[in-house]
Amino acid sequence: MAKLILTNEVAGLGSAGDVVEVKNGYARNYLIPQGFAVAWTRGGEKQVSSIRAAREARAIHAHEDAVALKETLESNKVKLAVKAGAEGRLFGSVKTDHVADAVKAAGLGELDKRKISIPSPIKSVGEHEATVRLRDDVTAVITLQVVAAK
Repeated sequence: MAKLILTNEVAGLGSAGDVVEVKNGYARNYLIPQGFAVAWTRGGEKQVSSIRAAREARAIHAHEDAVALKETLESNKVKLAVKAGAEGRLFGSVKTDHVADAVKAAGLGELDKRKISIPSPIKSVGEHEATVRLRDDVTAVITLQVVAAK
């Protein structure tokens, strides 16, 4: 087992700044090369505190603010213009950074693309859903209206 410090949020494993133990192959072949984690050392404890401080600075602090943002996101549809073919199939798929940019352009707030989850790949025009974890205890569901770009 390898002991690592997460530098980014990894779904099902932890958030930035967490110290986790994972199997050697997972650490060596995925987490470290992708930049999601660094090896744990005694000197790394200082790094953990700076990563956690940065995470806290980006986080929505008040539960009430998160609930208000959730209500705003869920009550509005986010329009997303993407290049598409004649039958409505997209060239590529919608990514989390596209969703974050569309939410910002709609004036609904600024979201961290790492907190957005798209359950299944969006490869056609129409209405789709994405979830956003605003805090550990507040999750919003965004309705995306994917339209063909002109």
